[in-house]
Amino acid sequence: MAEKDSVSLGVTRPALSPDLIVQVPPGVPAQELSYQEAIREALREEMLRDERVFLLGEDIGKHGGAFGVTRTLFDQFGPERVRNTPICENTIAGCAIGAALVGMRPVAEIMFVDFSGLAMDQICNQAAKLRFMTGGQCQVPMVVRMAQGGGAGKSTAAQHSQSLEVWYAHIPGLKVVLPSTPYDAKGLLKAAIRDNNPVIFLEQKFLYSFRGLVPEGDYIIPLGQAEVKRPGEDVTVVASGLMVWYVMQAARALEPEGIRVEVVDVRTVAPLDEETIGRSARKTGRVVVVAEACRSYGPTSEWAMVAMEQAFEYLRAPIVRVAGRHSPIPFADSIEQGVWPSTDDIIEAIRKVMAW
Repeated sequence: MAEKDSVSLGVTRPALSPDLIVQVPPGVPAQELSYQEAIREALREEMLRDERVFLLGEDIGKHGGAFGVTRTLFDQFGPERVRNTPICENTIAGCAIGAALVGMRPVAEIMFVDFSGLAMDQICNQAAKLRFMTGGQCQVPMVVRMAQGGGAGKSTAAQHSQSLEVWYAHIPGLKVVLPSTPYDAKGLLKAAIRDNNPVIFLEQKFLYSFRGLVPEGDYIIPLGQAEVKRPGEDVTVVASGLMVWYVMQAARALEPEGIRVEVVDVRTVAPLDEETIGRSARKTGRVVVVAEACRSYGPTSEWAMVAMEQAFEYLRAPIVRVAGRHSPIPFADSIEQGVWPSTDDIIEAIRKVMAW
């Protein structure tokens, strides 16, 4: 188990306020979309732009997938480009690899990241390695979309709620993306579809209904670039996905205490933007790392080590990490919420590093 003070038991995930993060510059034409709608818009635009882009996955046609992300795309593009598959994750991944090798740009949906273990050989031993093993003669331009994480209010328990980005970030040849906002979700997915390498695109379930401003025109966010979501001078907090919002809430709550928090959203878990993390760590001299995934061997360990390597001589306090418990996800909502970090946990960690 993680340390007892790394999470709070019995907490409820708070409502998220869109004004915590505003990424669209003033004057840029934008529309308000949910995280789910932004992903759908990216898929629609890329399918219109490039006839090689097609979708495949379980019930993604008329049903729109388990979370409704692909709803309406079947009506627009038909069964040739929005393909329902059998309930067989290794087949979904294998077909996507084959299509990518012959010049298509498939976007495969695996319903939950937890189920992707059934496709690990295809993804990690084939898709990730073929370009390297053929000396660049073969490219595998495919995206695997998967929902992950918990707190969506549905108590989906131990086999449907994990955060497994480090499974794939560990594999050379794979790019791993975890957007935190509708703006990022659209821009990063479009970049992923256009990339000539396999990309694991992870979507935090709790964020599907969250709304934010998204530019109306075409735009991409380059993979491998973190973003400073909030500038600050006193402490750097590195986070991803849903945890970015909790960190932003914590930063706002600490303003009256005079603590200026700089928030770094990694956005792309692999390749990791080490330069942005290091630059922020050198600037503030204090670092907290926050992730929903399990603490043991999780992403926070990598981020903390990057901060150490990049800014050791600048650090004025030990790095503090806040992460999920090393535990299967409980079904009961009353204890499920205690597995993940809360805003209060992040506030406590920031105060701790500031008091050192």
